[in-house]
Amino acid sequence: MGKVIGLTFDLKTDYQPKTSEPSDANAEFDHPQTINLIADTISSLGHQVKKIGNVFSLLDGLDNLGVDIIFNISEGLSGRNRESQIPVILEAKGIPFVGSDGLTLALSLDKLMAKKVFLAEGIPTPRFMQINQAESLIDTDHFRFPLMVKPRFEGSSKGIDSNARINDLDALIKRTDYVINTYKQPALIEEFIKGREFTVAIVGNDPIEVFSPVQVKIAGELNLGEKFYTFGHITSAELEYVFPAPISKALEDKLKELALCVYKAVDCLDFGRVDFRVDEEGNPFVLEINPLPCMAAEDVFMLIPKTLGMTYAQMLDKILQSAFKRYNL
Repeated sequence: MGKVIGLTFDLKTDYQPKTSEPSDANAEFDHPQTINLIADTISSLGHQVKKIGNVFSLLDGLDNLGVDIIFNISEGLSGRNRESQIPVILEAKGIPFVGSDGLTLALSLDKLMAKKVFLAEGIPTPRFMQINQAESLIDTDHFRFPLMVKPRFEGSSKGIDSNARINDLDALIKRTDYVINTYKQPALIEEFIKGREFTVAIVGNDPIEVFSPVQVKIAGELNLGEKFYTFGHITSAELEYVFPAPISKALEDKLKELALCVYKAVDCLDFGRVDFRVDEEGNPFVLEINPLPCMAAEDVFMLIPKTLGMTYAQMLDKILQSAFKRYNL
């Protein structure tokens, strides 16, 4: 029997960056065509869809939603807890929703806190430190260049461009100052892993389905060396996703094992994606987990089912059914 499914989201077209904000300020938000695709696909599965929109639209209609469950892909509007805003409200009102809860979303968006959990669970992640002001970068004894500098709590590769990889102290100070002042948050300094880049998609709860790794290819190269995925690559013709990845069975199994450990470590629900770098010796390092992966048809998360002979609708239904099962719907 079909359900009435609400859809919460943030649109790029609803948010225009202020002159004081970086050009990628609305990078996490969805294009209208992505929302229409999700809504049309859910309808094709026999459900009724109500487009709700962002957190303020949800609040306006909170007492009269008339839904069985919410499919939440809202990134939130401000602060490091922004992705948690809608899930926490829904939880307080006892309204079922698809995807992870507020704690998991806040934890995973804050890269520093997520990495602390990874370390506690014995999950390999690049060495890191937080810097609140660039002037404190005077002691280089514990630095080993090259390094990556990124905002502490951003998604969609915000703040990561070709200048994010740093090779010396002067550039480190300059870039750290830029991140802190541009994104109004601490900078995360991370050891750069020279090698290859992968992402692993996961769907479900009981059972959990871990898909085989996708390898990132940039400018025709699989062995990226010092290249890395940036915000600019999202719309670049240089970027390709290779699936199945041309890697050994041992590495594939290791990436899938680690991805599952990460998914469980942060209590991810229904779906998520784990990103990796693998060094030149074949050692994998977890960069982050994204419990709100982009659902655009051309994005990596939804490209995987296509290569397996699945449709977009079948992948979306897998996610929905996982949530229905959790709530006994």
